[in-house]
Amino acid sequence: MSIQFTKLHGLGNDYHFIEADNYPGVDWPELSRQMSHRHLGAGADGIILIKAGTTHDFAMRIFNADGSEAETCGNGIRCYAKYVFERGMTDKTEFVIETLAGPNAVVLTVEDGKVVSVRSNMGQPKFDRAEIPMAGAPGPVKEEAIEIAGTTMRVTCANIGNPHAVFFVEDATAIELTDIGPKVEQHASFPEKTNVEFVNIIDRDNIVMRIWERGSGITMASGSGSCGAALAAMITERVNRSVNVHLVFGVLTIEWAEDGCVYQEGPATEAYSGTWDHEIPMV
Repeated sequence: MSIQFTKLHGLGNDYHFIEADNYPGVDWPELSRQMSHRHLGAGADGIILIKAGTTHDFAMRIFNADGSEAETCGNGIRCYAKYVFERGMTDKTEFVIETLAGPNAVVLTVEDGKVVSVRSNMGQPKFDRAEIPMAGAPGPVKEEAIEIAGTTMRVTCANIGNPHAVFFVEDATAIELTDIGPKVEQHASFPEKTNVEFVNIIDRDNIVMRIWERGSGITMASGSGSCGAALAAMITERVNRSVNVHLVFGVLTIEWAEDGCVYQEGPATEAYSGTWDHEIPMV
């Protein structure tokens, strides 16, 4: 058996998309580990499965490069929307994608039959420690001291379908992510591990963010990470309720709207399609 896949990315956060219902019995975590390897595989931050929904048209499953399953993925949501629309799997420009974090409504901007940007509703954020989850007394985690490898740092946390630990620094681009990222991700305070963002503020409408993504390591962008970073900046009163998050290859716009939901908007890009004809791991 061989598997047809398409690589798409949201500002460099790349995934292999597979119409999973065509391939019953595949060991998806193991396939993600194989395909995602940057040297021995096709190279990606993970794989995303396109599936029929149960209560909505579509459902999405996300497996990180290490084979772990993620609850949601902001960049993946946008790419998913582009994939299904441009392949005629739907003619709607507004629809809902089911994720482990709940339903995600998307609105597509289409020009000449191509999706040029997607706005998605990431839902209402959670800030209580137990909802991150993070060990400790109840309440929000705002610039709280945490010891990382003998150094005291200050963390602000949010959950937007998945957990985020945010640190404000002078220059996010100067952080040694390969050193500090896994130490925070696997810190004992986070029983389900955590995504890790470093943020510096440009002004009240713009921030710079770099991420160590739970299960994938350094990624060039993250939709949910951008939401987590923006929310942390908002609840610490550093920025306005709508901000531009500057990433390695572009900008995402994050809005914490009056309805209490967080919206992210940005591009999605198709790179190529291919066939994975190595031995397919089966369950």
